[in-house]
Amino acid sequence: MDQLLHHLRHLGFTEMESKIMVELARQGSASGYEVAKRLGVSRSNVYATLQRLEQRGFLRCGAGEPAKYSVLKPEEMTRMISGQMRDSLNYVQSSMPQHEPEKPAFYNIEGDKKVFETLKRQLAEAKHEIVIDVWREEIESLHEDLQQAEDRGVRLLWSCEEGEGMLEQPLPWPGMPAYADGEGRKFSLVVDRCWCMLGMRGQGSVTQAVVTEHPVMTGLLLNHFAQDLVLFELEQDMGEALEARYGRRYERLSARYWSKPTDGNGST
Repeated sequence: MDQLLHHLRHLGFTEMESKIMVELARQGSASGYEVAKRLGVSRSNVYATLQRLEQRGFLRCGAGEPAKYSVLKPEEMTRMISGQMRDSLNYVQSSMPQHEPEKPAFYNIEGDKKVFETLKRQLAEAKHEIVIDVWREEIESLHEDLQQAEDRGVRLLWSCEEGEGMLEQPLPWPGMPAYADGEGRKFSLVVDRCWCMLGMRGQGSVTQAVVTEHPVMTGLLLNHFAQDLVLFELEQDMGEALEARYGRRYERLSARYWSKPTDGNGST
């Protein structure tokens, strides 16, 4: 009984309306006086509620004196409620004011604790894929979170010498130097291709990171990651030929683009 009254109230009926409908369903039909006597409430409240329910179409009033009321069959009542709720939902969907969606924001985080707390929360919410480019020091702090993500079916992709998805031996891909004038180690992560973090940590610097869902930034990080893995695959297939032409780890080739510029006197 209590459960039935609870669900009727959940559908928008008042407590008095719910009790009257249940009582009429139990009795088949009854006058206002009989309902009031059965429920132990005032006749004025019962009569007002009966008239309201009849106007809304949930009760039928028979001819005669005194007038007797009966409630709709359960299937009729639920069909009527379902139709009314569907109409209301459709109206709300089509008529609710809308505003322009907010543009993805960029926000900064400082401090080791805040950066890792933010990162761990996002890793726990990952559903499909995590793309990660970090160093051994960061991997050790995130190992458990990443393992949990992989255990629940999230795809993990790494920028590391052992290929993708190797939690056991996370090694950095040899690209730009890990450190640059004491700035620290650069790291980046992309979660489900819609959230990313790009930051720097270590070497005596304050841990800092930029977090955003902007598609341009996530696209740039994903493209950079893909290019690194393509180069890695090429090195595996053509290692000796590439090393003979460009030097180990493409040092001569990368020096054209990553070496610091010099002034006219040859100094940096």
